Amino acid sequence: MSLFLAGISALLYGLADFSGGYAANRSPLLSVLLVSQFLGLVLAAALVAFISPVLPAPADIAWGLLAGLCGALGLFTLYRGIATSIVAIVSPLSALVSAVVPMAYGAILGERPSALAIAGALLCLPAIVLLSWGGEGEGGRKEIRSAMVQGLVAGLGFGCFFVAVSRSSPGSGLWPLLASRLVSILVMGAALLLRGQRPLIAKAGRLTTALAGTADMGANILFLLAARSGLLSLVSVVTSLYPAPTVILGRIFLGQKVPRIRVAGIGLAIAGVALISLR
Repeated sequence: MSLFLAGISALLYGLADFSGGYAANRSPLLSVLLVSQFLGLVLAAALVAFISPVLPAPADIAWGLLAGLCGALGLFTLYRGIATSIVAIVSPLSALVSAVVPMAYGAILGERPSALAIAGALLCLPAIVLLSWGGEGEGGRKEIRSAMVQGLVAGLGFGCFFVAVSRSSPGSGLWPLLASRLVSILVMGAALLLRGQRPLIAKAGRLTTALAGTADMGANILFLLAARSGLLSLVSVVTSLYPAPTVILGRIFLGQKVPRIRVAGIGLAIAGVALISLR
């Protein structure tokens, strides 16, 4: 069940990335991030009020706050890297690191997946890179180094988000995600104020902005449930395959060509998840 939840989480993360990218082509990026994060907060608050209205232990809130800081760092660094650096380095490196960090943490906790599951996870790691690959990177050593640093930092941010969220107790319900989203909104709002901007969303991008926010929160919820019911090391790898649905959606709705390298990534991902499911 945990792998099924992780798979749906990856689909929703991919949908959120696709929708957010579509909206960001029509409105300022920070505005799209802030508004979509706020809509995700509304969804989380409604679910918390319905499912778990009692406040959890302070430690669970603390894990949520830490997750929010890590997630905001990951988002900001990733989009900054995509906008100012070599996408073909930033994107695959961030996706790979975001999978490796929880895997390593799971191993430290004593998680011992089966040999088949480990083989599947090892197949998924290169699949993540292939799915995110945008082509050959160009630029001098300084630009390449900058792209690698930003990809690494973004990946660490996302990976630490996964770890922090998973450390909250099952009895805390969705409160950690609510705390996480509050922090990320404060960070995005502060960044917007420092730039002297207002959160403006073009009419053509309002629906996709809303979809990005709700899909992202839905993905967070499913990841949290998956991590609480399964091995973090495996759940994080399956969740990190989110570039696959983004690629497929781009092909379906925007007519984007899917390079052979990404087709290979999809094939590896399917094989890897199949092996993990046989654990």
